[in-house]
Order: sequence, then structure tokens, then C-alpha cells
Amino acid sequence: MRFAVISDIHGNRLALEAVLRDIDRNSVTDIVNLGDSLSGPLDPRGTADLLVSLGLPTIAGNHDRALVQATADTVPRFDRLAFETLSPEHFDWLRRLPPTRLFKDKVLLTHGTPKSDVDGWIETLADQVHLTLRDYDGIAARADGVTQSLMLCGHTHEPRSICLRDGRQIVNPGSVGAPGYVAAAPVRRAWQVGSPHARYAIIAETDFGWDVTFRNIPYDNAAMARLAADNGDTILAGAIAHGWIDD
Repeated sequence: MRFAVISDIHGNRLALEAVLRDIDRNSVTDIVNLGDSLSGPLDPRGTADLLVSLGLPTIAGNHDRALVQATADTVPRFDRLAFETLSPEHFDWLRRLPPTRLFKDKVLLTHGTPKSDVDGWIETLADQVHLTLRDYDGIAARADGVTQSLMLCGHTHEPRSICLRDGRQIVNPGSVGAPGYVAAAPVRRAWQVGSPHARYAIIAETDFGWDVTFRNIPYDNAAMARLAADNGDTILAGAIAHGWIDD
């Protein structure tokens, strides 16, 4: 088995297109998507059109869930552009996404953890400012009851591979379209990624376990940074432009 893992596109259509081209260049035909696909001040409608046409095995992230639960009075600012521009067909697609799913019976797909789409599996947000690695017990506890040898998660936008003592592996492919991790308003403080690239992972099953290759893909991030700024999010604009999240 060999496949690509994408996550946290956040409406960044140009980053997604660049990642899809790289996946094709690497002769990978299977792709799974870990959610948070559309929310953000970029191009939710164009991203949705592309994802719906691809028909990838996809799960819902916390922002996907928030979109389908929102009303015009309650929609968070980061989700508003998607809420206002997505079509009824796009919302139908979002509503059908499960919170978790199995891929080929061997791989568990989650957004945060098996039980929560807002809980970071590998990292935690310390002091509402910086992502830090969880201790081993905290990571392992979130894998209780999972029988698959490979568990995938997103949400924190941090590419990372962790092995448990029993040999099971947890992989976060990083974020396709939103570098770094920004805490919810009103905090708006975040870990700084230091790279503007579109990120994903290629994973292959071997006789000795799972081979994980993280990919950092350049694309026209300047165009997406301008779009974020034009839509009023200067924090994300900076992260997309140069990889650093400014206070």
C-alpha cells in the first residue's frame, strides 16, 4: 500500500493544486484527506469544486463541522467567507463527511483524535500561545482502543511522525494551505512554522512498518497571501507569504 495524506487545506486552492501535481509526479494514485478543507479567507468555493470532483476519502475537521452547524448570526469570522460563498451542493458534501473513517481497513483517519476534532493528538497548545509536544502517556492514551497500526491526524498543522511503544504509528502530514497554527479568537497567538510551503505526506507500507515521507511544496503563495490580506486576515497572510506568524 502506498498513498498520499493531505490535511488542513483551508481553502488554499493554489496550494492544493500544487500538492496534487506533486502527488501525480510521484506516481501516487490514492489520496486521503483529513479535513478542515474550506474555511479561511482564501478560495473556499474553488477548493470545494476541486475536492468534490476528486471524490477522495475525506473526513470532517472542526471547521467543516462548524460550517454546517453555523447560522448567519453565529458563524465565526474565520469560517464566514466559506459560509457565505459555498453552494448548497458544497454544504451537502460537507454534511456527508464522517468524523473518522478507516482506509483499506489498515489506517485510521482522524482530524484531531479519535474522540475529538479539536484535541491535538501529538501536540498541545501551551499557555494559548505555543504548540508543544505532549508527553508519551498523553499521546498513547488517545490511541486507546485503536487496533490499526497506522493512525493519521491533522488539526495542528505540524508535520510529525510518532511511534508508540507497541509499534503503532501516528502521523500528521502538516497543512496543505495554512502554515503554522493560529489559536482561536480572541487569542490569535500561534506557533510559528517558519516555512510557507504546502505540506503533505506520502506513506508506504513495508515489511518493517510504515515509511513516511514529508513533502514541502513551493507554489504561488504570494498570490494567496494577497488574497488573505484583501479578505482581512493579515495574520494568515503573513504566514502564507513567508512562513512566520507575526504578533
